[in-house]
Amino acid sequence: MSGVTSGATAQCPYSTARTCATNRAASFTLHASILAALLAASSAPTPLYPLYQDQWGLTALTVTVVFSAYSLTLLVALLTVGALSDHLGRRPVLVGALVLEAASMLLLASADTAGLLIAARILQGAATGAATSAAGAALLDLDDPRRPGRSALTNSIAPVAGMAAGVLASTLLVHFAPAPTATVYVLLTGLFAAQAIAVTFTPETAHPHAGALRSLRPRIAVPPSARRALLTAGTGVVASWALGGFYSSLGPALVHLVAPDAPHPVDGMVFFAVSAAAALTVWTLRRTAPISATTGGALIVIPSAALSLLGLHGAGLPAVYGGAALAGIAFGAVSQGALRMMLASLDERDRAATLAAYYVLSYLSMSLPAIAAGAATQHFGLRTTTHAYAMAAALLAVAAVAALARSRRRALHTTDDRLRQAPLNIAEHR
Repeated sequence: MSGVTSGATAQCPYSTARTCATNRAASFTLHASILAALLAASSAPTPLYPLYQDQWGLTALTVTVVFSAYSLTLLVALLTVGALSDHLGRRPVLVGALVLEAASMLLLASADTAGLLIAARILQGAATGAATSAAGAALLDLDDPRRPGRSALTNSIAPVAGMAAGVLASTLLVHFAPAPTATVYVLLTGLFAAQAIAVTFTPETAHPHAGALRSLRPRIAVPPSARRALLTAGTGVVASWALGGFYSSLGPALVHLVAPDAPHPVDGMVFFAVSAAAALTVWTLRRTAPISATTGGALIVIPSAALSLLGLHGAGLPAVYGGAALAGIAFGAVSQGALRMMLASLDERDRAATLAAYYVLSYLSMSLPAIAAGAATQHFGLRTTTHAYAMAAALLAVAAVAALARSRRRALHTTDDRLRQAPLNIAEHR
């Protein structure tokens, strides 16, 4: 990543090395906080869904549509503007996206119908899609060669830590603050406005180049160096993100089904169990081999699905929350393992586009199954839908473990072949 170091240093050629390092550290922290804040805003509505359902009479299908309006719009943004910061620079894309994010928060704060809620989530998805790939790529630009892997780790841990913080803050504000469906969004509006201002004072870390308009054509661009890793880990990403999408959209309804007398905070905190466990897992497994972390995470999907079903068959809230925590562990292990596999050898010009492709797969996996589950609850009920969803996630996890094991065997065979050929090559050289 020598290009990253020289690019970052080039932004302060007249500063001392210590000042330049301090500026780079401050920029790194800012961009990490942007990623965390964006995902905090994405999860903040989860504890509010029961309130929306009570106040406006929303169905489970409407809740999943509200949830998925955000995810699907984010996908469209990733497919169109996901690589834009590679061409225009990180700073202008981030400033524009953060201003749009602040506007979506104001619309969420003032929403009083399902239609306005969906419109606000569409605006939020567009802003988040533009910002996440730019902020994530900026973190890679700012990577410190003395701390290898820090950027990939931050790209993994900041989103899940942000989701946990968003759910927790929203739940607490629902319980203790006035105007619970507005307060959290007003606070986030102020945060995004402050971050947009701060970004204008940071040095540009990318090397803008021609092709910005051409990059807006919807496409998924994964360089060959990352393509095999994405294909290998893809099924595990689908299984873990689909489970996360279920808990994010229908998790509160599942808690209410299992324990109908539980207070609203208990309903909303189920996704906190997912996201907090994911954040802790990313940190704990930061030095674990990526393929081992991804394989272990895919395996954990199976007992997570089983616990969720046990909750419906008499085990109650402990089983549901245990399943949610295991889903978070699977989510964190697979996410950070897959990202590290993809980012292991990546050219600077491909960073935003590759991250965009990863997020496209992730959010498709999170949103489309959730929409299907919401529609299924209308016809078959939440209990039957949960059974089908859990079994599908478990089957995907089995397929993921098989694919990862096959990849591991292939890598071992390649290494053995190289070792066997090494003495022969030396003899030929002599």
